[in-house]
Amino acid sequence: MNLQDILVKLTEDNSPILLSDGEKDWEARSLLETLSGPILKREVYMQPGLYIAEINNSGYLGQVLYKVKQKN
Repeated sequence: MNLQDILVKLTEDNSPILLSDGEKDWEARSLLETLSGPILKREVYMQPGLYIAEINNSGYLGQVLYKVKQKN
C-alpha cells in the first residue's frame, strides 16, 4: 500500500488519530493536502495504533514516518 492510500482511508473513516512526525502532529487530511506526489506514492506499512513505516527496496520495514496518536 502506498502512503496516499492509507491517508485516504484514514480520512474516509474519520479516524480519531493524529500522525506525529517528531516535530508536529498532523491530521491525515492535512498530510494529503501538503505532501508531494512522490512522497504520497511511497510504499508503506501501517501498524494500527502504533506507526506508519516505509517499506524499503528489499521489502523490509524501514524508517518510521509517523507515530499514531489518539486525538484528545
